[in-house]
Amino acid sequence: MNLLPLLAAILGAVLMAAFGILAGLWYSGLDRVLAARMQARIGPPVRQPFLDIRKLMAKENIVPANAIPWLFNGAPLVALAGAVTLLLYIPMSSFGCLPVLGAYGDLVLIMYLLAIPALAMVAGGLASGSPYATIGAQREMVAMIAYELPLAATIIAFAWKLSRAGLANPFSLATLAATPVWTLVGPLGVIGVLLLLATMILVVPGELGRIPFDAPEAETEIAGGLIVEYSGRNLALLTLSLAVKTIVVMALIVALFFPWNLSPLLGIAAPPLALLTDTLFFILKTLVVLFFSVTLIRISVARFRINQIVNVYWKALGALSILGLILIMADSFIR
Repeated sequence: MNLLPLLAAILGAVLMAAFGILAGLWYSGLDRVLAARMQARIGPPVRQPFLDIRKLMAKENIVPANAIPWLFNGAPLVALAGAVTLLLYIPMSSFGCLPVLGAYGDLVLIMYLLAIPALAMVAGGLASGSPYATIGAQREMVAMIAYELPLAATIIAFAWKLSRAGLANPFSLATLAATPVWTLVGPLGVIGVLLLLATMILVVPGELGRIPFDAPEAETEIAGGLIVEYSGRNLALLTLSLAVKTIVVMALIVALFFPWNLSPLLGIAAPPLALLTDTLFFILKTLVVLFFSVTLIRISVARFRINQIVNVYWKALGALSILGLILIMADSFIR
């Protein structure tokens, strides 16, 4: 029995987990620094998330008396494991290098896996026995139902266009990387793709629980909501899962809308140098997406109430994503 593929997969999973955690915490620090500068504040240093994790890891886990201990303690582990698993399906740099599990999953699987960290937090909040956490869990479930519509419409639009073009495996990120959707659409389709891009930019804060879609936590209303009873290592694990999920969501948007590499444009053929160039270019693209989808939005808009979140996702963004889908379909029939 050849163990090399298994060992390579394990090593790849470990490396991707380390990359996701370190990059996610770094992105979180950059987000806080950028937000502070845009608000004329000094703000924390970029390394602050690393310092917070180190402090939390050294503190004691406190389990509430009314909690279900095994579910309360297990939820953060499931949340982090779910976020890390997502990393194994999404390309992180050069598309010449397939993800660790890229051959075994597609956009449909990724869409379902995106829900695991949030569901784990919901389970942990309900298991804590806190009324604040219960309210937060209820809000999180409502928000999840709300932003699934524009996310699903975007994925369906991309898959439909790839299928219409006669490409095999239309839900595969590898197919999308080889044939970016921009190359398959005309003027009307470009407008549709831009509408879907705007939709996904606004889905990101909901996926990550950031302002203005952070009603499930809402420190000033429900004292932290889902995570109000978490402390020590459990809170550190939840923070790490959110950091990793940040990288996942940024990488997903890049893979869908900006799947180009820089090395072919610069004529770099040497594999190590090309991989380094494409990786740095990938980091730059994800930072740009982070700025527009997280930093800029959260300093520009106040927190929405939960009913406003539903209205935004179901009515405004739902209609926008469906319009984008219709424009892409109409463009195919016109051309």
